[in-house]
Amino acid sequence: MSVRRAVSDPASSVGRVRVAITAPTGNVGRELVPMLVRTGIRPRVLLRDPDRLAPELRDQVDPVALDLLDADAVVTATAGIDALYWVAPPTMAEDPAAGYAELGAVAARAIVENAIPRTIFQSSVGAERRHGVGEIDGLARAEELLDATGASVLHLRCGYFFTNLTMQLDTLRSGVIPVLLSVDHPMPWVAPRDIAEVAALRLLSDEWTGRQVSAVHGPEDLSWAQACAVVSEATGTPVRAERISDDEMAAELAAAGLGPRQVESILGMSTGIRDGFVPEQPRTVATTTPMTLRAWAYDVLRPMLSG
Repeated sequence: MSVRRAVSDPASSVGRVRVAITAPTGNVGRELVPMLVRTGIRPRVLLRDPDRLAPELRDQVDPVALDLLDADAVVTATAGIDALYWVAPPTMAEDPAAGYAELGAVAARAIVENAIPRTIFQSSVGAERRHGVGEIDGLARAEELLDATGASVLHLRCGYFFTNLTMQLDTLRSGVIPVLLSVDHPMPWVAPRDIAEVAALRLLSDEWTGRQVSAVHGPEDLSWAQACAVVSEATGTPVRAERISDDEMAAELAAAGLGPRQVESILGMSTGIRDGFVPEQPRTVATTTPMTLRAWAYDVLRPMLSG
């Protein structure tokens, strides 16, 4: 694909760098937007419903109401920017991986037509496998589509979000979390705030070019057994992990109303990394971020469980 420089509108954004962000109310976006505001940037935020923005931020950003699957609208909304933070929000598609790939194609078109100088894509550990990792396969396909633009793109391959635990409050209160991995299988756990900090620093820097991949691993690798011990201590709610079979998990998800491809996509995110998987990006000082699960669980999860 060829790259065409768009004519920028200097009145369309205020600040040193013109930045656009998708999913600004998501786990990472809600941390990233105020970080950028504190640097003096007025980010352009792309979302379906601007009323979901925190009230205190609404006059500090330039909201654009759109559907991210509307490619024409996304191209228009990202004209004239210097940097794009692209998050593919959870898709309700019957085939979630295909939904993420479709969103990746929209981003790729915007990058090309607007000649966006730098794009950061929020990907996941496991995307390096390309196939066999459920929903993450869609992120892998999006990585490939963004790479094909020839533009400067940084893929952030993030670990397991602390905030995933907030979607399991009833399960945590029950005292047992069913998992597909061995309870002793270590994996990187990370706070969305730490991902936002990495993203903000890279969005503000023009010192990188080309195709790059960087992991965001959090402070340490934890098994489910270790994570549950930390959560139990930090929140005062005793909880343990229990491994169940793939068929048992599939039956639970189907009973909750998910379709066959959706069930397959969720299972694949665990089954695709449990048998000899070694992340492409090893843990280094550059991939290790500071917020611990213990601190996050005490500050965020404890009030939710006691409420």
